[in-house]
Amino acid sequence: MAWNEPGGGDNKDPWNSNNNNNGNDGPPDLDEAFKKLQDKLNGMFGGGGSGSGGGSGSAEISGSFIVLIIGIIAIVWGAMGIYQVDEKDRAVVLRFGKYMDTLGPGLHWNPPLVDNKFIVNITEERQYPSRGLMLTKDENIVELPLTVQYNIADPKAFVLNVKNPELSLQQASDSALRHVVGSSKLDDVVSVGREQIGVDVQVRLQEYLDSYGTGIQVVKINIQEAKPPTEVKEAYDDVIKAREDQERLINEAQAYSNGIIPESRGKAQRIIEEANGYKAKVIVEAEGEAARFENLLTEYKKAPEVTRERLYLDAVQDVMSKSSKVLVDIEGGNNMMYLPLDKLVQQRTTEEGVAPSMSGMNISDIADEVIKKLRREQSANRSRGTR
Repeated sequence: MAWNEPGGGDNKDPWNSNNNNNGNDGPPDLDEAFKKLQDKLNGMFGGGGSGSGGGSGSAEISGSFIVLIIGIIAIVWGAMGIYQVDEKDRAVVLRFGKYMDTLGPGLHWNPPLVDNKFIVNITEERQYPSRGLMLTKDENIVELPLTVQYNIADPKAFVLNVKNPELSLQQASDSALRHVVGSSKLDDVVSVGREQIGVDVQVRLQEYLDSYGTGIQVVKINIQEAKPPTEVKEAYDDVIKAREDQERLINEAQAYSNGIIPESRGKAQRIIEEANGYKAKVIVEAEGEAARFENLLTEYKKAPEVTRERLYLDAVQDVMSKSSKVLVDIEGGNNMMYLPLDKLVQQRTTEEGVAPSMSGMNISDIADEVIKKLRREQSANRSRGTR
């Protein structure tokens, strides 16, 4: 029956707090609900029932519950402080914001909410690309891209000294690049001087980072192909091509020089050796002739006539061995006699069956033949004169 139906009376008023415990139609009291919950918890943890003597038991149960909760919270808090550091990492630990230690690889524990840890990878080689237009020493604008390769050398400095070390690296690399390019000419930046520019930028950038205390170590600066301004790109392409042609011609000339100079030196050395050989030959022959002449002079002093005739015959033999025809002027005659020595030799070969050389012929035989020839010519001339 509803509370406002006829015959219900005032006992059905839902706002009447005096009737909440007696009737079953109204909602339960909140105090009663909390009491039932406490009784259930006491039953779970070994407490007694509610009653007149349950005050001290309830306090004991509440203390045990609080200790249990605190123990669970302590276990969770301690577990949250366990962490592992890999071989490639280092852990920078701060206690209440103050640096405490740098931990290496392994399993570590630090109290949460007391210590803060920062894991830093020290083996990873990181890269930062950059490019921009900058002014050279000869007041030309050039676009120069580069890549900075770096790693973390000091984890403590990397974490604590600079608020944003990588941003500092970017700004320092741009400053170092502009300083070095501003001290170089455009030809060096575009072509032949890029490698040296990379070395100079690395040295200056490392000085900046060390002065800031960033803990960053620059490994290498890779400078890519620099580009001149678009307006003059074709002209610079022609300059580069001309420089390459110059290098090619120099290399060709050097190769020709390397080939012709040793060859000329070899020829000169050969001529010198031939001249030295000829010199030695002439000296030896002269010395031999001089020694032979001295020996001949000794023999000549002993027998002048014999030696003179021998020399004459040797000279005639030498002359005759080199000539096949001899013309003889007859004293008192108008004709010159012709002696075909080659024919005489051939005739002698036919008669004897042996072909002696001119040098091997007996001079006396030749003389006899000449005398016979002269006598026949004289007889013929006399017979003509008689007639």
